[in-house]
Amino acid sequence: MTDAVIDYTAVFQVLPGMVALLTPELVYADANEAYLLSAGRTREQVIGRYLFDVFPDNPDDPGASGVRNLGASLRRVVATGERDAMALQRYDVHCEERPGEWEERYWSPVNVPLFGPDGRVALVVHRVEEVTQLIKARSASDTSTIRVLEAELYTRARELQEVNERLRLAHAREREVALALQKAMLPDPADVGHHRAAVRYRPAVGTLNVCGDWYDLIDLPGDRMGVAVGDVVGHGLHAAGVMGLLRSALSAASRVAGGPAEALDVLGLYARSVDGAESTTAVEISIDWDSHTLAYSSAGHPPPVLAHTDGGVEFLDRATDPPLGARPDHASRPQAATAFDEGDTLVLYTDGLIERRGEDIDTGLARLAGSLARHRGAAPEALADELLLDLLPPSGATDDTALVIVRL
Repeated sequence: MTDAVIDYTAVFQVLPGMVALLTPELVYADANEAYLLSAGRTREQVIGRYLFDVFPDNPDDPGASGVRNLGASLRRVVATGERDAMALQRYDVHCEERPGEWEERYWSPVNVPLFGPDGRVALVVHRVEEVTQLIKARSASDTSTIRVLEAELYTRARELQEVNERLRLAHAREREVALALQKAMLPDPADVGHHRAAVRYRPAVGTLNVCGDWYDLIDLPGDRMGVAVGDVVGHGLHAAGVMGLLRSALSAASRVAGGPAEALDVLGLYARSVDGAESTTAVEISIDWDSHTLAYSSAGHPPPVLAHTDGGVEFLDRATDPPLGARPDHASRPQAATAFDEGDTLVLYTDGLIERRGEDIDTGLARLAGSLARHRGAAPEALADELLLDLLPPSGATDDTALVIVRL
């Protein structure tokens, strides 16, 4: 097994069994090649259409019950979120080549729910085993044919089992690599000395335990510290590799640059030579405890937040520029500064914390401000937990999330 990313769409299409994906309204979302071949339909005749418009009951058979039985099973799966294995069904299929003729078919269906980010059933996996030849062979008492078909079914089951085992081993190996990457690339907050800080890292639901989001805590000369977060487009090991390169480059640049803007300038030039780094967003803040000031610059990233001890919330949004690699020509990035009081709290994060599909970003920022006001005075570790509890969906976010909290 190589380190290549597995194309699960291609795997779905070549599965040896018949599999279709149905919406909760029983409309075809997808079907693999085996399903279409056995059903005698093209993708154009199936995808986007209601299941029982494609496969209605035989109108010439008053005892036909395929629509009633299959419909009841599928709706039960959608309603309960539980798997349903059906008894053997006779479900005649209209012959497309010979209009008016119906083929006697026998199916063994299993219906399995697939949940969305909100915890509801988003799709139903409809797997069908075609056993028509086996049933007809048994009816004719053709023992030799039955044995051949049973052997074929057994072989197909073994092949599918082997495919599943290879996929399981590949996924386990990728997860081990992902965990090693995460541990190697993301620092422990204890590294910031006597200043109190907390970090959280939450990959999107359904991804490996590593992603393109990063954070960094950088010791600078004097009583100063750099704090940065960034977001590489995409998930998985490739995005994590790009993330590691950019994080290391920004960390090195921050130690010699004259401020966050200059460090992001250097990072932007470097990102042009890194495949997959385009459109990366990042923000860096330099904390100076002697002068009680924050200097900051952002490359297309959501604004950090300064939560004051009096309950006020200030978004640091006066030095925002396009993401890395977004400009055709290089231009110096802006930098701004603001004062802080002892006991204030600095919060940096990636967009998974605030953004929701179909929702304006200002709604997410207001939700973050409200949560910070409610939990004013909480220690960084407790505050980090409260923010994740308030802002992330209970079933998990659909985008990666990194969070850094520093008590000033």
